Amino acid sequence: MTIQLSFCHIIPRRFVAGLGSHIQSGVDPAPYIMENPILKCALFLSLLLGLTEASKAQIRFPEQPGERTFITDEAGLLSTATSEKLRAQLTEVLQEKAIPIIIASIGSIYDYGAGDMSIETYARILYDEWGIGHRNVRVNGPGLGRSEEIEWNKGILLLVAVDDRKARIELGAGFGRQKDALCRNIMSQHIIPRFKTGDYEGGIVAGTRALSQMALGEKIEAPPRPLWHYGLLVLGIILTVFTIVSLARRGSSGWAWVFWAAVMALLWAIIYGMLTSRGSGFGGGSFGGGFSGGGGATGSW
Repeated sequence: MTIQLSFCHIIPRRFVAGLGSHIQSGVDPAPYIMENPILKCALFLSLLLGLTEASKAQIRFPEQPGERTFITDEAGLLSTATSEKLRAQLTEVLQEKAIPIIIASIGSIYDYGAGDMSIETYARILYDEWGIGHRNVRVNGPGLGRSEEIEWNKGILLLVAVDDRKARIELGAGFGRQKDALCRNIMSQHIIPRFKTGDYEGGIVAGTRALSQMALGEKIEAPPRPLWHYGLLVLGIILTVFTIVSLARRGSSGWAWVFWAAVMALLWAIIYGMLTSRGSGFGGGSFGGGFSGGGGATGSW
């Protein structure tokens, strides 16, 4: 069914009609297909798509962690205390940079029907299956009304297949390939040396700490200020000058100056608060339809 649907969507209608007439008349359609390069190409693509979908259908995945749980430890590599510390650390990263870091430990990818795959391929499919990260996030700059939605798609998956003696850092497409060298360094300097000694917990903790630092180093450009911010500032200046001139012309007493000074101080405090107020940080979860860009690093021990 999948192959027929893909085949009919790929080739033009006139070729489908010609093929259908051959089939209905009882004539072997093979020569007709072989004589048409478009049909041959479409048939090949349809078979390829069908095999790919059949392969994916056999793959299984570990249990997806909750939105702010961050960890699925099916290989049992982390203690409860360590898991709690990591969750607190990863929550701060998510709130500040909208970059979820997901840790997944498994026995072997063979256990999930992916024995014929590399860990890179399985990690990428897993990343996309879970939808790690958010394709777009809303950025709030200092000041009321200063926000805009930007393309983001930044997330991090640390996959450890302990029985395969392999680990993979998979990055969201928003990172591009700019962090590959840094990920290779994190893998070779922080994770693999500890894994080689059997200290899986220590390797995950050290790797997560380094990945958190990488995520916190990402810059988020604040959106431009709206025009009314500048209008509010000009209005405050005009009111201040007008008040001073009026008091001076009237020859007001000291108490009048004190009163209006307090009023203007309150006014400027309100203006300052409106122009510099900040939001409470990212409030979303770890999964928002993000997808992998193929970047990251792989290690073995």
